[in-house]
Amino acid sequence: MSAVQELLLLPLALLALQASLCCGACVEVDSDTEAVVNEGFKLGCISCKMRGEVQAMASVNWYFRASDETEFSHLYSYEDKIPEIIDPRFYERLDWNGSKKTNDLQDGSIYILNVTFNDTGTYKCIFHRTLVYTYYEFQTNISKTIIMNVVPKLTRGLASILSEVMMYVSIIGLQLWLVVEMIYCYRKISAAGEEALRESAAEYLAIASESKDNCAGVQVAE
Repeated sequence: MSAVQELLLLPLALLALQASLCCGACVEVDSDTEAVVNEGFKLGCISCKMRGEVQAMASVNWYFRASDETEFSHLYSYEDKIPEIIDPRFYERLDWNGSKKTNDLQDGSIYILNVTFNDTGTYKCIFHRTLVYTYYEFQTNISKTIIMNVVPKLTRGLASILSEVMMYVSIIGLQLWLVVEMIYCYRKISAAGEEALRESAAEYLAIASESKDNCAGVQVAE
């Protein structure tokens, strides 16, 4: 492979690298709401920053209101990488399942072990986020509510199945589109490079021909 072709392939490689890195982007997805008794269940809570380059610090607090209660009770807290189970009904049954090794929390999910029917109810997740700018700080609170139902056996509705199928179809479609775009860009860059090479060769031949004519003219003059 020539140096020119390697140079032309460099943007294509960077495009592929960027596409692979984009998979780590933050995407807000709603939590599942149907848990199975005696099994584990993830309560999802994701709050993405609007601007990823802005430094931030965040803490997450969870609250729980059982189906026969009227008030929320403080369930769980995660701040400065320290988890704390506050509601005694969930002692030794909760694990942090969110962002790891950072104070810039965007995923505040938790995982319930050995789900019971008493866990049925409404869960509230609250992000307390501080955005750090050059000359000031800005604080914001984001709240998400999840109504969880505990069942003896998991049942999947038609809407859930269709949603999953459409998700996979969309992923495959996006991958095919990315491949087509990469091939198109490669051909376009390659064609531009070949045209540049042809122009350079033609210019070189023209200069060589002109030099040869000049040399011939000098010899005739002598």
